[in-house]
Amino acid sequence: MFVKVGKVVEGTVTGITHFGAFVQLPGGETGLVHISEVSDDYVNNIKDYLKKDQKVKVKILSVDKENKIRLSIRQANSKKSSKQPPKIDWNKGDKKQKRMSFEDKLSKFLRDSNEKQEQLKNRNSRRVSSFRGR
Repeated sequence: MFVKVGKVVEGTVTGITHFGAFVQLPGGETGLVHISEVSDDYVNNIKDYLKKDQKVKVKILSVDKENKIRLSIRQANSKKSSKQPPKIDWNKGDKKQKRMSFEDKLSKFLRDSNEKQEQLKNRNSRRVSSFRGR
């Protein structure tokens, strides 16, 4: 089988080491899943996540000149479909705000921001004074 970078395939864990796991791909090739590519969480002990002969979905990250194949379980199972941030609808809002110039919007933002900062300062100063009163 031809190994294609970026492809997600199912493989079988054939060996586990302290630095990763070896996975046999459908065509018989074997690749390495580094411990950092097992899970989105911190992996201290890889044996908590994988067992020998376990079937796993892996993404082929790279194939070097020596035909060493780098794999990722984390990226194959990623819930994020893209690395793009969510789109923001800048046209959403009230009609009055849509007609405002950039300078007016900026001025309103600064006013609102200053008001919120004052509210936070007042709330924090009340907390400090009530704490000292104990």
